Amino acid sequence: MSVPRFWRQQVARYNLVGTHCKKCGEYFYPPRDMCPDCRRDGEIEDFKFNGSGEVVTYTVIHTAAEGFEGQTPYVLGIIKLDEGPQLTSQIIAMADDMEIGMRVKPTFRKLGQDGENGMIYYGTKFVPA
Repeated sequence: MSVPRFWRQQVARYNLVGTHCKKCGEYFYPPRDMCPDCRRDGEIEDFKFNGSGEVVTYTVIHTAAEGFEGQTPYVLGIIKLDEGPQLTSQIIAMADDMEIGMRVKPTFRKLGQDGENGMIYYGTKFVPA
């Protein structure tokens, strides 16, 4: 399988697709094969989140991991999606503008790159709503 085709098939990364248990109503991101509450009785289906949510907490990264040095300082936060799941993501905003509880929405952005001439990874980041 070619590299671009492999990444196109990463539905959850590109589209915020998780799962939903039809029995208990819980939503999961990243996707799960089984509901942790209902176990075998659960009925799991794919679910595309709208991506809107609020900032639960955040931090400002000043010393970045290898490959992200050029982006510092940047905001990394925990986002609670409107449907319930929480995820960690970069928030494209100035640190001074950030506040807990602020509304955010998803945006499709470059996440990283393998080396100077390597494959570029894309995915979801968040911006103030």
